[in-house]
Amino acid sequence: MAHQKVLVLDFGGQYNQLIARRVRECGVYCEVKPYTTPLDNLKAMDPIGIIFTGGPNSVYAPNSPRVDLAIFDWGVPILGICYGCQLLAHSLGGKVTAAQGDSAREYGKTETFYDTSCKLFQNLPVEGVSWMSHGDYMEKVPEGFSLVAHSKACPNVAICDEKRGFYGVQFHPEVNHTENGTEMIRSFLYKVCKAKGDWTMEDYKESAIRLLREKVGSGRVLLALSGGVDSSVAAALMAEAVGNQLTCVFVDHGLMRLHEGDEVEEAFGKWKVNFVRANAEELFLSKLAGITEPEQKRKIIGEEFIRVFEAEAKKIGRVDYLVQGTIYPDVIESGTGDAAVIKSHHNVGGLPAHVDFREIIEPLRLLFKDEVRQLGRELGLPEYLVRRQPFPGPGLAIRVIGEITREKLDILRLADFIFRDEIAKAHLEDSMDQYFAVLTNLRSVGVMGDGRTYEYAIALRSVTTSDFMTADWTRIPYDVLDRVSVRIVNEAPHINRVLYDITSKPPATVEFE
Repeated sequence: MAHQKVLVLDFGGQYNQLIARRVRECGVYCEVKPYTTPLDNLKAMDPIGIIFTGGPNSVYAPNSPRVDLAIFDWGVPILGICYGCQLLAHSLGGKVTAAQGDSAREYGKTETFYDTSCKLFQNLPVEGVSWMSHGDYMEKVPEGFSLVAHSKACPNVAICDEKRGFYGVQFHPEVNHTENGTEMIRSFLYKVCKAKGDWTMEDYKESAIRLLREKVGSGRVLLALSGGVDSSVAAALMAEAVGNQLTCVFVDHGLMRLHEGDEVEEAFGKWKVNFVRANAEELFLSKLAGITEPEQKRKIIGEEFIRVFEAEAKKIGRVDYLVQGTIYPDVIESGTGDAAVIKSHHNVGGLPAHVDFREIIEPLRLLFKDEVRQLGRELGLPEYLVRRQPFPGPGLAIRVIGEITREKLDILRLADFIFRDEIAKAHLEDSMDQYFAVLTNLRSVGVMGDGRTYEYAIALRSVTTSDFMTADWTRIPYDVLDRVSVRIVNEAPHINRVLYDITSKPPATVEFE
């Protein structure tokens, strides 16, 4: 069955795949293509609409990303977001300039006012919060366009030429912090592009299984199983596709949470898959000894992961493919195309140049966390696995700030367990999407037992999010934080101070390193 398709042209912004996720969330299939894709190739895909993404450049700069101007004569509706909006204006005769001072320059949550006669904003409130991130603005809009949104700082927040089906917004409707943002995208898809809504996660599952079978053929597959949501769903998907050609290897690198290695073995040892636990704690800790720089930690861990898998593969015999549970936030934060590198992930930017497999397969590479969970349900995974707390591949190595030692890991494991235990006792798990403790490299003076102490500070982190591209800090009740603090300083050794991180993403990331 052929599905209607929307193309997302990527200009290097951080939220580009999130736009695609929103489109799929609205029941419309989409693909992300680089802005350099030839127009004839785009036409051959027969899309019902095109979305220009954001990006870090200024459209008036000499080498900024551009499009073939013939795209505007194609007759296909276009929605431009942030840089994409400015590109739309610049290409069609408008003028985009750098904002002067605070005038028209906007970042973060911004009160915005909409003209609800425009199709994008029909049946929505006339005002609401949008998420801005731009230092340029449209000084002059192109001929034939109307101004359909403004803010206190910027008169030209959104433009449209409804006759040609061209729309541009300076803000990011794809992020959670833009009120009714998904409804605006839905309006573009259904009111402007005339979408039918013929795409579901069940379809994605079936097509992914078919493609995986075609790729693997009779080959043998080794899967990097961490026990987290992503690798568990990847394991279920691969098991469905290739059955006993799959071996799942769990590398216990000594950087897991309290009792987690044993829990993973118990859970996956019951599956009808080949399961191997590789105990590599001494290897990883020796390689990480004395390392303090976060990117170096990630690259060391990425290198050692691959080497351990290669060693396990040789024990098994011939193995053709390595499977990882990489998801798109990993990829986008590690830098793709013109996107900036925020941090490399051990299973993306941290991979060594040479690996001893025919190919690395990443079946979840284009999915966000909530889509991965949905796919897990489609595959029949139990809810306790689908809803499991996210845990980074480098584990506690990036939650111990600075040098990693076994003593520091043990301190953090206990503090983290106490935090998670109190959240569970308060039945707050469903009100937050990720929560954990971090052992900082800050030491401070305290008083315990009438004596002076000079010990570590633990930082607690909890966020609410659906996509992990943006996140807000969780408003945990004070009485719960109080119980957590009291237990940590009394039960965890060498801790005399507990801090709570109240920073959103952006400007912070979810993890500290």
